[in-house]
Amino acid sequence: MTAYGLLVSPSHNRVYAQAAAALVKAELTVFSERALDGRVRDVQETAIGGVPYVTFSADELTEQDVRLLSNLSSLYALFRIEDELLRPVTLQPLDLFGSDLLTIQKYSGKTNEYFTKLLLNVTAMATDSPMDLVTGRPRVLDPMCGRGTTLNQAMMYGLDAAGIDIDGKDFDAYAAFIKTWLKNNRVKHQAEVANVRREKAVLGRRLHVTLGASKERYKSGETMEITVVNADSLDAGKFFRPGSFDMIVTDAPYGVQHGSRPKGGQGQRGRKGKLHLSRSPVELLTAAVPEWARLLRSGGAIGISWNTYVGRREELADVLASNGLDVQDSDAYRGFRHRVDQAITRDLITARKP
Repeated sequence: MTAYGLLVSPSHNRVYAQAAAALVKAELTVFSERALDGRVRDVQETAIGGVPYVTFSADELTEQDVRLLSNLSSLYALFRIEDELLRPVTLQPLDLFGSDLLTIQKYSGKTNEYFTKLLLNVTAMATDSPMDLVTGRPRVLDPMCGRGTTLNQAMMYGLDAAGIDIDGKDFDAYAAFIKTWLKNNRVKHQAEVANVRREKAVLGRRLHVTLGASKERYKSGETMEITVVNADSLDAGKFFRPGSFDMIVTDAPYGVQHGSRPKGGQGQRGRKGKLHLSRSPVELLTAAVPEWARLLRSGGAIGISWNTYVGRREELADVLASNGLDVQDSDAYRGFRHRVDQAITRDLITARKP
């Protein structure tokens, strides 16, 4: 057995930095359980020279093992531990673009980009083909995509991704951001916004982006697609085909910065006509998961993060199970609960479609 040390990425978010080692420890345990046949063992949080590491032991890692582990969400560097020395392991992350794709957007309510990557990763591990994350091209849907944090992470990985969001301002903000970012970074692409019509009625707006990681790839037809629809998530089936996604990854409304629409999707209007949104994600998910599950292929997985103060894990598990999904409930998948601020303690749950 060889000992390894994973140096945890420094985070600008102080609270997330405090949880990062525990989160990547849980993430690594899921990777081992689902994709590495349990070959990663003795996973522990360890301080080396006063710096936080996650240490583990494994038989000599293969090139494909390293390719997978290189994408751990808070991984900064990986070392073999030889006596008292650290020997660097060359990483091979999937990343196709600069980190500013994930970090440049700043707005209230944005989900931490490290956590977004973690949620995408562990959802990929919950599918029936977890190594497809590095050997294939799973297609990703975020049915409450906001300003596109999940979509940008999927794009970073070279994956096709789609999103839907009812907020027109968020749709416009993401369309403006991604078109500007692609232009400024000289990424070969085509992007257009158009109305989606059905029987002369406008159902919503759609942003469709086709891009290549390089000019050569674009010219050869090796492209990826990002699609965002400005519409109600409860109507997702009107815009996407059944069984067309390998993963559904979303950050449910926390009931603080965000609200969620109750069953029916319309909410209630107060005396001044303003829309009142439910603070509980459970009502929204009860209405939406049946629609989302139809879009997921057999063997695909759904991953949802939420604020535990406004919804219990058992409630979300019941919603997923009642729609025929198999909740992943091993100890490895129960290690992600962490504090965000005084009003939010975040957790995640994943389930696979049989």
